[in-house]
Amino acid sequence: MNFNKVLDNVTIYEAGKPIELVVREYGIDPKDIIKLASNENPYGTSPKVTSKIKDIAENMFVYPDDSMYELKESLANKFDVEASNIIVGSGSDQILEFCVHAKCDSNSKVLMSKTTFAMYEIYGRQTGSKILKTKDNEHNLEQFSSMYKEHGADIIFLCLPNNPLGECLDRDDVYAFLETIDKDTLVVIDGAYQEYASFKDEKKRINPKELISLFPNCIYLGTFSKAYALGGMRVGYGIAQENIINTLYKLRAPFNITTLTLAAAIEALKDEEFVSDCITKNFEEMKRYEKYANKKGFDYIDSYTNFITLKFGDLYSSKEVAQNLLERGVIVRDLTGYGVNAIRITIGSNDQNTRVFKVLDDVLEKLK
Repeated sequence: MNFNKVLDNVTIYEAGKPIELVVREYGIDPKDIIKLASNENPYGTSPKVTSKIKDIAENMFVYPDDSMYELKESLANKFDVEASNIIVGSGSDQILEFCVHAKCDSNSKVLMSKTTFAMYEIYGRQTGSKILKTKDNEHNLEQFSSMYKEHGADIIFLCLPNNPLGECLDRDDVYAFLETIDKDTLVVIDGAYQEYASFKDEKKRINPKELISLFPNCIYLGTFSKAYALGGMRVGYGIAQENIINTLYKLRAPFNITTLTLAAAIEALKDEEFVSDCITKNFEEMKRYEKYANKKGFDYIDSYTNFITLKFGDLYSSKEVAQNLLERGVIVRDLTGYGVNAIRITIGSNDQNTRVFKVLDDVLEKLK
């Protein structure tokens, strides 16, 4: 059977290994497995959200409110924008897909950092677009500018902070870069981890209202999967000028999130105390990883997210480290596939991290 030829160049996104797979492959008791590969919130979901879901579970047979009125109004109040500036998706990934398919075809160019969220390239290749990447792994705006001047681009992706590495550009530097971009180029600011970045350093904070007012060719993406701990619910949002939002709606299927997802997101926005507590704990625990790396003599990337990237240089093979951790029930993300000899570890709870350090000690000793 013949398929669209552009799909020949599309790689399949490989998610972090689920606990169930590790149980099957290695025979480890599920309670002894720590999953720190997908940047989920280790503190679970807000009790208020859980209670709400239990209350309305009997309504699963009813389609959700497709206008998503209450959720969009809540987001509009949070960010001081209009509801008409907002589109909701099944994770922010879906809105990424809308952006690419709205803007790109086989004559288009998509510009991104060398090492960043894999779906930017995957969605770009689905349209047959030419993929342009900077030379550095981390975001380098001078390289972005140079490539844009030389090649142009229909879409530019800036991941702030960057997944899978964790670094984050300063807002003022981003704005200076955006001033140089043609107004017909769509710039996607992926703020999946912005709650963490803005908590750690105010200079990293991207205000969606300010962004789209100053730069009408930008769209800001947010998600409930990280700080709001709704990864399993799959809900994200985009904030942009109405003309962009209206165009993206032409690609949106009806009822693209579920009744339970919609209720969970609405309730999650009401419990900012839970989010703040999770983020505070995250950076307290991250300091332990930084001290551990310093003690062991390998580098790490200063992270503005809920994960940390440990770089092994010539000391260890990240592939071997990740595999040995996996066999001991600790699931992390090996970044070899990105061309980086490093592992990405989601910052777990205090107890989880204590166990990680113990297991990692054993693994590194074995691999000396």
